[in-house]
Amino acid sequence: MIEIFWAELRRQWIQQRRFAIDSIAGILGIAVAFYGFFLTTQYAAGPATQFGDRLDAIVVGYTLWSLVTFIIADIAGGLQQEAFTGTLEQIFLSPFSPAQIFLTRAVARLSITLVQIFGILLILMALTSRFLTFSPLLLLPLMTVILGAFGIALIMGSLSLLVKQVQQILGFLPFGLFLAMLVPVETWEMPARLFGWLLPMTPGAGILRELMARNQGLDWGQMAIALVNGGFYFAIGLLLFKQAERVAKQRGRLGGY
Repeated sequence: MIEIFWAELRRQWIQQRRFAIDSIAGILGIAVAFYGFFLTTQYAAGPATQFGDRLDAIVVGYTLWSLVTFIIADIAGGLQQEAFTGTLEQIFLSPFSPAQIFLTRAVARLSITLVQIFGILLILMALTSRFLTFSPLLLLPLMTVILGAFGIALIMGSLSLLVKQVQQILGFLPFGLFLAMLVPVETWEMPARLFGWLLPMTPGAGILRELMARNQGLDWGQMAIALVNGGFYFAIGLLLFKQAERVAKQRGRLGGY
């Protein structure tokens, strides 16, 4: 697995160097889209409106949404690309399981994606003149969000294996994730907050907003909830992917597009 990781990391790095302009354009596009959203909201609310830490929370949520979108597109979109180019069957003939290969690819890609996301965050802070709090503790809730994102990506990958074409679903999914990442579930009262904790990645996103936007300490009880949430969706995604892999092999859907 270590050899696969380093090979995939090298492949991703080569692609980033060869298509650097496309990567930079993607980062700037996400930042510009947020700035347009920010200016529109500011105009609708009036020039005298003070957003306070709400704007900081929105910056955190938008950045997380960008990260989650990248992860899901990397696994589900990559699987569709393999099917389109006719190399999907070769992956299933590998001595490693397809889930291991796609997850290793995603982790290798994640190391580069995190650099891009950090660049997006710096641009957003510069555009909004809001500066967030950074701490090593951020890694804990961030890992729960990434776990949940991998789970959703594997679920979408399962659909890609069985039905091949899921572009419409992949196009609609970011809107739902946008709400999940930006809605302040951590401020809701019970029992609405309990419902919010059941949504994918929302507990971890809420903790990150508390730490970065509101400069509060880490609540270990909520951290446990976030870990259970991320682990649950990851386990469900892995289970469904294994089932989809078995069904795709039985129905002979790996060799063709």
